Amino acid sequence: MNATGIGLVAGLLLALAATTGGLGGFLLAIVLGLAGLAVAGHLSGELDVRALWRGRERD
Repeated sequence: MNATGIGLVAGLLLALAATTGGLGGFLLAIVLGLAGLAVAGHLSGELDVRALWRGRERD
């Protein structure tokens, strides 16, 4: 599945969360989606999560 298809599915799931769970369900879906994105990106090697916590290293 390409990025457009994944974006479409994510948008539909967020819309479903907003209609069934209200604002709280929508915000929870966003937070959990971002957490899943960070974990998947880290496991695939596309995102270095540890670098976000370290910050910039000074010379």
